[in-house]
Amino acid sequence: MVSYKELGLVNSKELFKKAIKGKYAIPAFNFNNMEQLQAIIAACVETKSPVILQVSSGARKYANQTLLRYMAQGAVEYAKELGYAIPIVLHLDHGDSFELCKDCINMGFSSVMIDGSHLPYEENIALTKKVVEYAHKHDVTVEGELGILAGVEDDVMAEHHTYTRPDEVVDFVTRTGVDSLAISIGTSHGANKFTPEQCTRDKNGVLIPPPLRFDILEEIEKRIPGFPIVLHGSSSVPQEYVKTINKYGGNLKDSIGIPEDQLRHAAQSAVCKINIDSDGRLAMTAAVREVFAKNPAEFDPRKYLGPAREELKKLYMHKTKYVLGSAGKA
Repeated sequence: MVSYKELGLVNSKELFKKAIKGKYAIPAFNFNNMEQLQAIIAACVETKSPVILQVSSGARKYANQTLLRYMAQGAVEYAKELGYAIPIVLHLDHGDSFELCKDCINMGFSSVMIDGSHLPYEENIALTKKVVEYAHKHDVTVEGELGILAGVEDDVMAEHHTYTRPDEVVDFVTRTGVDSLAISIGTSHGANKFTPEQCTRDKNGVLIPPPLRFDILEEIEKRIPGFPIVLHGSSSVPQEYVKTINKYGGNLKDSIGIPEDQLRHAAQSAVCKINIDSDGRLAMTAAVREVFAKNPAEFDPRKYLGPAREELKKLYMHKTKYVLGSAGKA
């Protein structure tokens, strides 16, 4: 067994306390390769933001669990090399079993999510509690989930969303002992979060998605004041990236995300962790496609992954400064 403390990582407990008090959210950026990790660390060091390095079960299989451990340790040292030792959490995103969560804890993760939201309520509680009991023995923080987000992200898929019921949150948090709770208030996974029919158009013809259910969030905050809340499926799907991808041979239809002003509003509440994955994929894909379109003879991976890394860094610096409010909080 490897403790995350040996790798120089931290769990999310103190970070969340500070975020709630300071009215900002910690970025949870997904990664599965070196360029993504470099961009995340460089962006967060430059803006002095704490960060949660987030790994899905699919990303873990892709990158290899042993390599991930050393990549996380390398990220800690890389931040120091860049001049600022920001707090770094290594978090399992959407763990779907006790065995997976246990394995990640044993391999150096400092935080895990157990997603039992697809199970009947009592089964979700039982599974979450089992993970919490094991994790807390090793000082690892645990995120649970109530409600179901629609959309597709790696191994997570749901056709319809189910809003979190405020009446259940006190019971769930009390009986499971979780450290944070992911809720469903209208966000969704993937780049196609809404259909055009669900949106309205502004005077310039730009699609405006339906607003998040802040009334549900406010009611949850009343029931469990000061408790850390998490938003999944919170990519904004920048249209400039969608246009670039489609301009250079892509075919992204109806790619609509969560407006950044709504995420900023959420970050000023008890929402202290906001997950962003699809935006990063779009930024990298747009940069890679542009290189290939303009330089069709290029075959050196450094020449197309390098620009992709820089575009990703630029995006994440924007998120920490202007969306999540985490810049300067490390």
